[in-house]
Amino acid sequence: MEDVLSVVAWFCVEFLLIGTGRIVVRAMSLGRWRGEKVGKGESRVLAPAGALSFRRGGVRVVTHTGLLFVGILFYVGLAVSLLALSSG
Repeated sequence: MEDVLSVVAWFCVEFLLIGTGRIVVRAMSLGRWRGEKVGKGESRVLAPAGALSFRRGGVRVVTHTGLLFVGILFYVGLAVSLLALSSG
C-alpha cells in the first residue's frame, strides 16, 4: 500500500514540476519556445538521446526532462530568495 501511495505522490509532484516548467519556459522565452506536448512522444522521434530540447519547425521544444529541470530550478530559486528575504 505504501508503494502505491509513494508512486502516486511522485506522479503528482512530477506533474506539478513539469507544469511549472512549461509555464516558466513559455513566459521567459516570450512564446518562442514551448514544452513538449503531453503524450506525443516528440522527443523520442526528433531529439538526440538525452537532449533537454530540440528544434522543430523553427521552434525550440523543451523535452519533459528539460521541463522537469526548469521546474525544479524555479522552486529552488524561489526557496533561496524567500530564505534571503526572511534572514535579511
